[in-house]
Amino acid sequence: MKQDKFKKDKIVIYKSPKNEIEVEARFEGETIWLRQDEIARLYGKERTVITKHINKIFADKEVDRKSNVQFLHIANSDKPVAFYNLDVILAVGYRTNSARAIHFRKWATNVLKNYLFKGYIINEKRLLQAKNQIQELQGAISFLQEKSKHELLAGQEQEIFNLLANYSKTLTLLEQYDKEKLSLIKNTKGKFILKYEEAINVISKIKKDLIARKEASDFFGRENSDKFKGILGNIYQTFDRKELYPSLEEKSAHLLYFIIKDHPFVDGNKRIASFLFVYYLDKNDFLYRSTGEKKINNNTLTALAILIAISDPSEKDKLIKIITNLLAT
Repeated sequence: MKQDKFKKDKIVIYKSPKNEIEVEARFEGETIWLRQDEIARLYGKERTVITKHINKIFADKEVDRKSNVQFLHIANSDKPVAFYNLDVILAVGYRTNSARAIHFRKWATNVLKNYLFKGYIINEKRLLQAKNQIQELQGAISFLQEKSKHELLAGQEQEIFNLLANYSKTLTLLEQYDKEKLSLIKNTKGKFILKYEEAINVISKIKKDLIARKEASDFFGRENSDKFKGILGNIYQTFDRKELYPSLEEKSAHLLYFIIKDHPFVDGNKRIASFLFVYYLDKNDFLYRSTGEKKINNNTLTALAILIAISDPSEKDKLIKIITNLLAT
């Protein structure tokens, strides 16, 4: 095992607004890495609290343990020390949700934003050579950048840039820009059919749990006419004996979009859409990557739900393509 791999990489120093703390974060592999004791100091929490959060994050498969943890030898340590990347650090931060956590998220977003923008500038000449092939990607980038300024997405900047980065990687444009034009991903056939009665039963269970936790009212999940039945019908509709949305990716993306955009419930449309989106993918054994990590984690799903809610109906195709490409990873 290499001795302190991070020595040859960039060290960035984080300082809290009132200079209560200073943490050296290692910047390597397009992300930031911290030890567990540094995360505890960063958020002003006991290390045992951080340990519990991290274990729960991995248990819930919010992030993948294997790809988000590195064990390295460092000075004055007789055994390898675990370093956690930004996905884990932010996941812990969302669970603590303190003023320090909010400030750190903004700082980390700015660091990665500069990296992403500089990375894009470096490849700009190559991208311009394939102007026609990357037109849709540029549209997606512009769409995400524009929407990231919306007040409802305050605090979600990191997830917006994650969407941008993941979308770019999924389509492998920087390496394979000349192969084909961007398109809707429609590769997988789903076996599970989400029926109205089962969906209503799932929503009822969610509502009961949320009310018990005082996170929803009796209006949550109350149907607004027959809109919800119509949405499920639209997901499976056919034309000339052919399904309009034949793939699992398309059905999932439209399920999320239609529930949020058509408001079939008096209250809770975004949460219900997100729950059913996850439920539908899980029932089709399509929720996780081969590594055990969710294809779209909870924070990213929250950002997607807000993006859909604030989008113009004319932007539907962009959102559907973004979702289907993310599911293809």
